[in-house]
Amino acid sequence: MLDKFNINAFISFGLGFILMWLSEATEAHMNYTAKPRVVLPPNYVKEIRPPSKKGSPVIVDFSIFVVDINSINVEDMDFSDTVYIFRVDMFIHQRWLESRLEIPDDIFEEGDDYVTLLPEVFENFWQPDPYFLNSKIAEIATLTHKFTSVTLYKNKTVRYAARMHAIIACQMEFQLYPMDIQVCPIYIESFSSNNQKVKLRWSDSGVTLNPELKLLQYNLGQPLELEESDGYMPEKVGNFSRLTVYFRFERQIGHHLIQTFAPSSLVVMLSWFSFWLGLDAIPGRVTLLVTCMLTLVTMFTGADIPPVAYVKALDLWMAGCMLSVFAALAEFVVVKVLDVQYQYQVNRIPKVLPMRISNMEKGQCATVASWEGGAVRSRKATQTPTTPGQTSLQGNGGPPKPARRQSLLSVAWTDTDTGVEKIMWREIDKVSRAVFPILFFVFVLLYWPILLMKSS
Repeated sequence: MLDKFNINAFISFGLGFILMWLSEATEAHMNYTAKPRVVLPPNYVKEIRPPSKKGSPVIVDFSIFVVDINSINVEDMDFSDTVYIFRVDMFIHQRWLESRLEIPDDIFEEGDDYVTLLPEVFENFWQPDPYFLNSKIAEIATLTHKFTSVTLYKNKTVRYAARMHAIIACQMEFQLYPMDIQVCPIYIESFSSNNQKVKLRWSDSGVTLNPELKLLQYNLGQPLELEESDGYMPEKVGNFSRLTVYFRFERQIGHHLIQTFAPSSLVVMLSWFSFWLGLDAIPGRVTLLVTCMLTLVTMFTGADIPPVAYVKALDLWMAGCMLSVFAALAEFVVVKVLDVQYQYQVNRIPKVLPMRISNMEKGQCATVASWEGGAVRSRKATQTPTTPGQTSLQGNGGPPKPARRQSLLSVAWTDTDTGVEKIMWREIDKVSRAVFPILFFVFVLLYWPILLMKSS
């Protein structure tokens, strides 16, 4: 009898436990499936947009909070589209009025005028479908779940927020690099609903930036320019509401001043020291100039320069520096050629001592050695009376020929004031010590004002 009682008790306990578990499971399932029906009417169709005045579209307010912008790398070039890309991490917010909702007051906590809905509930709502027109990738951030939230207000306003990142394509211009200013737009457009059904507009907050946002090579210009427009999309055959935000990136010049402009200027100045080295130090002079040229080539080929086909401002600076060093090297070749000619002229004239003329007063003829164009000719001198007590020597060929100094006018001459011999290659070196720095400084004075004026 006792065993039968225990068996019945055990069966009753088991049946009670099973019924309680089924009841809880059924209640949980009913709570899960009934939640959308709390705010959605029976005839609600999520594919149909909220009702509005005849002929007016549904207004969707849009705002963005930019958390971070990854540094733009000019080497990250998409050669298929010839554009550059950068990544934006941001929070997006959308707000619109859904007048079809039936909102009971008991779903709000005391003192609140809003309630946060689960994502599963929001999937049953009508949703706008904006997208980033010029993005390569745009996706919502996830960890264990998507970082989204839906807030429902008592006035039937729906607010959708999401943390997302987008890789944006931007067409950049580098004519003024590295003093360039890049303007990169982000286009946000409704995908399937034209401007007669959905209109996007910027909210009062618009686009805001993280105050701690800093870029390595750029300064982010403020304020941001916002636009609202309607764009015709031939692919979708219609006009669609579009929002545009323009980011203004101003490149920081400090890095390039330290890494490019200052070192290249010092290398050019170093090449001027060759003008103080005489031709007796030919190995040192050649080594100095060639080293300066190779240093500039290595410096500019290793620089972080955008791979574009047109000429940039930095290319002009490179050309000016390399042309200055090349001109110094060409100047050395010229002075060396002039020195060789000078040495040739000096060494080809034999050193002949003039013969002593004797007995001129006696009327006798003597052999005189005289210069004619660097050659020596032996001839007899004749006595030609001029004035009493004077005699003159005159050859058969007429007046005397130019002296030795006059035959070297191309490479050397004698200063008429001081009587000092001037050698042309030395004079060229002296003039180059002043001309080369002056020309380079003129180039610098023209380069920077024009570049600053264009970049501003």
